[in-house]
Amino acid sequence: MTGRFLNYLIGLSRSRKRAVLMLVDAALLAVSFGLAMALRLDGFSPVLAPSSWLAFALVLPFTLLLFRLMGLYRAVVRHVAGRTVQVLAFGLAVSGLLLLLAAKSFGLFLPRSVPAIYWLLAMGFLGGARFGLRALYRQRLARLKARVIIFGAGSAGRQLFATLEHGGDYAPVAFVDDASELQGRDIGGLRVYSPARLPGLVAEHGVECVLLAIPSATRRQRRDILERLEPLGLRVQTVPGLSDIVSGRAELSEIREVAIEDLLGRDLVPPRQDLLDANIRGKTVMVTGAGGSIGSELCRQILSQRPARLVLLDLSEFGLYGIDEELRGLAEAESPETVIVPLLGSVLDRPRLEGALRHFAVDTIFHAAAYKHVPLVERNPVEGVRNNVFGTLALAEAARAVGVKAFVLVSTDKAVRPTNIMGASKRIAELICQALSGLPGETVFSIVRFGNVVGSSGSVIPLFRKQIEAGGPVTVTHPDITRYFMAIPEAAQLVIQAGAMARGGDVFILDMGEPVRIVDLASRMVRLSGLNPVVPRAGGGGAVPAKGDIEIRFTELRPGEKLFEELLVGSDAQPTEHPRIMTATEAAMDWPALDALLQRLANACDAHDLPTLRDLLREAPTGYEPAEAIGDLRWLAMQSQPALKEGAGLSGAA
Repeated sequence: MTGRFLNYLIGLSRSRKRAVLMLVDAALLAVSFGLAMALRLDGFSPVLAPSSWLAFALVLPFTLLLFRLMGLYRAVVRHVAGRTVQVLAFGLAVSGLLLLLAAKSFGLFLPRSVPAIYWLLAMGFLGGARFGLRALYRQRLARLKARVIIFGAGSAGRQLFATLEHGGDYAPVAFVDDASELQGRDIGGLRVYSPARLPGLVAEHGVECVLLAIPSATRRQRRDILERLEPLGLRVQTVPGLSDIVSGRAELSEIREVAIEDLLGRDLVPPRQDLLDANIRGKTVMVTGAGGSIGSELCRQILSQRPARLVLLDLSEFGLYGIDEELRGLAEAESPETVIVPLLGSVLDRPRLEGALRHFAVDTIFHAAAYKHVPLVERNPVEGVRNNVFGTLALAEAARAVGVKAFVLVSTDKAVRPTNIMGASKRIAELICQALSGLPGETVFSIVRFGNVVGSSGSVIPLFRKQIEAGGPVTVTHPDITRYFMAIPEAAQLVIQAGAMARGGDVFILDMGEPVRIVDLASRMVRLSGLNPVVPRAGGGGAVPAKGDIEIRFTELRPGEKLFEELLVGSDAQPTEHPRIMTATEAAMDWPALDALLQRLANACDAHDLPTLRDLLREAPTGYEPAEAIGDLRWLAMQSQPALKEGAGLSGAA
């Protein structure tokens, strides 16, 4: 019955709602006056005399008019707050004074204490009616929305609460905060509790989700909080971090999935401004692979250091368009003097590269363009080698010819003792930079090697999210597989700083922290989505427990995939002046020997001679030991149908 009445009121037009509220106020004011008289005169008999009501009848229209002028009827009941109480207190005080003046002016009977009693009763009735209606409205909404707890009762938590009150899909039921001085307080009608009360609050209110409203917390603090929330089996979401809010990339009211960086829990080391500036500020910088995961973040970081010109090179029209549009928007706020130059082209096109480097007077190159997806390169090894090896060679030689000051190769941990073509091709690219650094010239070559970055294209993390949203299964290639992870912004910052420390031929290794078991990462992502992972029992022949929501399914290692990645060929990493950047002395080749090997490698690519190509990759000091047979799709098709060789004019491919 109450629900139908509330629905009827909510469905009224705003003008009718105001009229209803004024009628209710008039009735409650009359009740308040009558009860005030009865309490003062110890009975209702004197109250019934018409003369007792004349003063009230004269004052009532002025009271309602005053309420209206003060904006009491502009406030929708569902948004009643502290200001409403202030307006009521002042308006009713004026109403009580008017009662005294009316009674005295017209010689009417009115005990002097009645206005005070009237004020108290009217405050209770009118204020109580409004807050009662608000409570009913919230209760109605709560039945339609997901019940949530806001973790963090500071300014961010309060702003989030105010935003959720005005709409959205969530109904907050409590605040939780570690600060003891906030615990026990009420904020907007919600109590602040200690985190120790979380299990009880979840059971009591049927909570479905926890919203983290702690944008200023460090990653380590956020990881500790997530570890406490994980056993509750609730979905956990968060507001953006402070850096995103300050930079304007996000609003505090936005609610997002928990960032994987929070699960990894490593705090950023503040960057050194002198290293960020060295190769960028006031200079012309080129980024190859500018539309990719690492390339695009390098562009963002470089733009914030105010280069004179930023040249974006990418073969993908879509990728180049996206980063160009984004950077032009950022440049208006961060670096309006920077000229942004988007160039479509391949790193294999030596004449175009040399022309662009000379025309735009490029000072610094960050070479991030590469084919990096291990299984795809394993199935298309010739194109992988051409792009990763000969693309690097063309760009590096063009840089030397033009006199580019700094050349930074973005490399990978897969180049260390590689078991796949992608890793071996990146190690050859490293050897090119090492060898060219020994030749006369102005260009300082350096290599920066690191592991997986969180959220890059082809990363397991976006894949896991998609699989969880689809209801599973979440696929992991092996129960023991581990990977190093680093946030893309941190990796880009460190690449820039490492390049500034180069002296020529340096191999820099980024400190990636501790390796992460992929099955543990997948399980945590499932649990923080409010679901229970189902993991096959160890030694149980793949048997899966019956209980759970999302299955973690083990498949098999993909072509060329390793269980464990490494960052060093040897064990002689030395510290640098930056705590997250190390340097290593790796095996190298002099240029004449490497040049001869590259000529043979180019011939093998042109002939599509896969056995020779693999032998040459092993011959170089790469440490390459293929884990799989030749996986090239074209090669396999020819081996299964030999007649295709001559028919397709591919006799040299064998």
